[in-house]
Amino acid sequence: MELEAQWWTGQLAADIHQALRYKELKLPSYKGQSPQLHLRRYFADLIAIVSNRFRLCPAARHLAVYLLDLFMDRYDISIQQLHVVALSCLLLASKFEEKEDSVPKLEQLNSLGCMTNMNLVLTKQNLLHMELLLLETFQWNLCLPTAAHFIDYYLSIAVHETDLHDGWPMVCLEKTKLYMAKYADYFLEVSLQDHAFLSYAPSLVATACVASSRIILRLSPTWPTRLHHLTAYSWDFLVPCIERLLIAHDNDVKEANKQKGQHAQSAQHTAFQTPAPAPQQANAQQHIPYLQAHQSSLQYHHQTSQQQNCQQISSNHTTSHSLQTCPAALQSSVQARGHVQTGAAMSLAVPLEVKPCISVSYNRSYQVNGRYSCITPCFER
Repeated sequence: MELEAQWWTGQLAADIHQALRYKELKLPSYKGQSPQLHLRRYFADLIAIVSNRFRLCPAARHLAVYLLDLFMDRYDISIQQLHVVALSCLLLASKFEEKEDSVPKLEQLNSLGCMTNMNLVLTKQNLLHMELLLLETFQWNLCLPTAAHFIDYYLSIAVHETDLHDGWPMVCLEKTKLYMAKYADYFLEVSLQDHAFLSYAPSLVATACVASSRIILRLSPTWPTRLHHLTAYSWDFLVPCIERLLIAHDNDVKEANKQKGQHAQSAQHTAFQTPAPAPQQANAQQHIPYLQAHQSSLQYHHQTSQQQNCQQISSNHTTSHSLQTCPAALQSSVQARGHVQTGAAMSLAVPLEVKPCISVSYNRSYQVNGRYSCITPCFER
């Protein structure tokens, strides 16, 4: 979208925000009826990884996934063609949101691991044909607001010096804003993983990301009047979307705890192993499982009845992903069509870390309040 850099800080910020809110009222309807809906998460991850590989902005990434969702919702597409469609959506989105120098080139796309492993080669003619089909499907209108287009405007006042952390004044306002931006970005990426978030307006999703971040950071009041007025969303209206985001956050915490436990068991097992003779030590080392520890600039502390700490998890989806092998359904479908061998690993040039699958079940009994159980003490008093 042709917007100036940091438009949310300019004099026209309110007018631009109002224009975006008006455009989101006219967004195409999404029915979630694609026959390949079970593969949607895989291709959303693929777009996220490729966009991260070329350092595209969040708006381009979110627009690309939204274009893919709408296109899959209207057509029955083969597995092999879905790869072409996904990359074409990313190209269109990057041309619309990025500068020309940042748009991925055809040669760069063909060099990706997912393309070589699938025995796919994109040609200029195929890309042009697919881009034209996409543009005709959307009636040549790519001005489709996503949550990424609203988040920066809401973050501009998400933290104020009058906010309290655990009932105490904040020591460092800038540090608080930094943590808020990181958590909001994390929740924004969470919203990409589940098509259920398409049932909410993009501005509502962005607002819920800010509200969820305030809950995790233990800022009070949880939903201040200034954010209510800026976003025009009341707390009660946000609760269903916030619940989904916090459930996904809890799933990430559990996955981080599980992986750290496995790493600790592996290290303990290695420590108590009987040393092998020197000539065979190299071979023995090859059989020791290696589990990479999760690293993050954010620490989540999970308060149980004994006030135990939970483990660190990755809070920035745009910095580290890894696309694993194709899903089972994808492999079986590909095998049935005889396109490629199912044993080929789907990996890209840049190692990234896959976020655990998000529970899409909706649980209204999930408590959302200022005493949320998984929070982080990021400020020292």
